[in-house]
Amino acid sequence: MLETLSISKQDIAAMSAIDVTQLAARLEQDNYTNAFDGLNDWHLLRAIAFQRPELVEPFVYLLDLEPYDES
Repeated sequence: MLETLSISKQDIAAMSAIDVTQLAARLEQDNYTNAFDGLNDWHLLRAIAFQRPELVEPFVYLLDLEPYDES
């Protein structure tokens, strides 16, 4: 059964810098029991980056976001 990741704006608003640091540590360790758990954490970090970029700034390298030219 495939779980759908559901993250509300309230959930992200309630996150602390410690929560994000723990999330980043899990992503850095990459010691997940399955690929979907890691992907869910990555999507969560990405969602936080869009709504609260100040929390993700030290860990933006984990998102592998690079500017691109659409022209």
